[in-house]
Amino acid sequence: MRNIIDPQLVANGMSYSEYRKLSDDLVNEGKVTGTQQSDELTQYARLHGHRMQRLDSSVKLLPETISVLKKIELPQTWMVLTESWCGDAAQIVPIINAFTRQTDKIELKLFLRDENLVLMDLYLTHGKSRSIPKLIVANSFNMEELFNWGPRPAALQELMNVWVAEEQPFEEMKGQLHLWYAKDDGVSTQKELTKLLAAQL
Repeated sequence: MRNIIDPQLVANGMSYSEYRKLSDDLVNEGKVTGTQQSDELTQYARLHGHRMQRLDSSVKLLPETISVLKKIELPQTWMVLTESWCGDAAQIVPIINAFTRQTDKIELKLFLRDENLVLMDLYLTHGKSRSIPKLIVANSFNMEELFNWGPRPAALQELMNVWVAEEQPFEEMKGQLHLWYAKDDGVSTQKELTKLLAAQL
């Protein structure tokens, strides 16, 4: 495991409920997590809060996902780099949380990207982008990394690469991104994480 990740770092992470409360409290103050602040980002975070609340009550895990989660024997620590303004995080972090609710073998800790850049920079997308959310899964006993995943399902990432290459306007890409998530209903995220998890059992 990369030595930046140790028990002290894990202890400083937030629970899912703490992260949700922080995000909501900041939105009520007209703010977001992270170093950049703007009315636009606050509006994004407010909308994402509603998305997360909806997903918290509606996520249905696949049978194969539940089966794999029940097979976990050794404790794992799941660390997620995120920010409240991130649209992908709003769609994915509730699903990750749903995974961890299925077993007492997983401890979930959330970290704000901009406050943990040393960690973030170990997991850059394409070696250059601080894309989130980023999930890092480790053996809780020795913090050996088991796998990492993110920032989004492979099929959507491929589409994003095309949209960026075509220089589509950000608002247009954002709309297509959330439409894709709505149609996918969390299935791709679940299948990819389930495959990675199963390979460690």
